Amino acid sequence: MDQPTILVVEDDAAVRQGIVDALTFSGYAVLSEPDGLAGKETALRARYQLLLLDLVMPGCSGFDVLEALKKERPGQPVIILSARGEEGDRVKGLKMGADDYVVKPFSVRELLARVDAVLRRTTERPAAVEGHKINGAQVDFSRREVRFEDGSREELSERESDLLRYLVAQSGRAVPRDELLRQVWGIDPKNIETRTVDMHVAHLRQKLRSETSLVTVRGKGYMLGI
Repeated sequence: MDQPTILVVEDDAAVRQGIVDALTFSGYAVLSEPDGLAGKETALRARYQLLLLDLVMPGCSGFDVLEALKKERPGQPVIILSARGEEGDRVKGLKMGADDYVVKPFSVRELLARVDAVLRRTTERPAAVEGHKINGAQVDFSRREVRFEDGSREELSERESDLLRYLVAQSGRAVPRDELLRQVWGIDPKNIETRTVDMHVAHLRQKLRSETSLVTVRGKGYMLGI
C-alpha cells in the first residue's frame, strides 16, 4: 500500500523545509502550510494520515487548528511541534486530542521515530492486509475475490476490496462514514451528501453472503462483524 501522507503546518520556513525534506527522504508523501489559517483549511479538507502541528503561528494558533480539527475529524492523528516546553502546554495539547508532543529543537531521528510510532498505533492508518476469513468465507485481497467452503467464489470490485480491506484493518471499532470517504475514496466529506458508502457496504454483504459480516453501529459507522 502507499506510504502515508503527512501534513506539516509550521511557520518557520527553515524548520518546515527541514521537516518536509526529512519526511520525503523517508518515503512519505508530504503536504505543508506556512501559517495557522492556511493550515487549518488544509487540515480540515485534505486527505492525510498524520498532522505535524506548530503551536505559535500567525493567523491562528496550533491550539485553534487542533480544536477545529478534533470537532470535524476526531480520529485524525496529530503530533504537536513547538518550542514551548512547559508542562502546561504539553498537557493542554494532549487533553485536546494530540497523540504526541515534540519539543524543539528535536533531531530528525527523534521526529521520524515519533511519526512512525503514532502512525503504527493510531486509527486512520490501514494496515497491510492480504487476506481475512469472515464467517467461513476467505477473502483474498490480492485476487480481489471471496472464496467459500463449497468452492464457489465472488469477485470484488477494486473499491469493494479497498473498503473491506480498510474495515478489516480497523477491526474492533466502528469506522465513521466520513473517515471511509477520506481514506478509501480519497474525497473530502464536508458538505457532501452521498450514499456511496452505504451502497458499497450493502453490495459487500451480498457478496459475503452474510448480513452480519459488516455491522452498522448507529450514529458511529460500520465495523467488521465478529
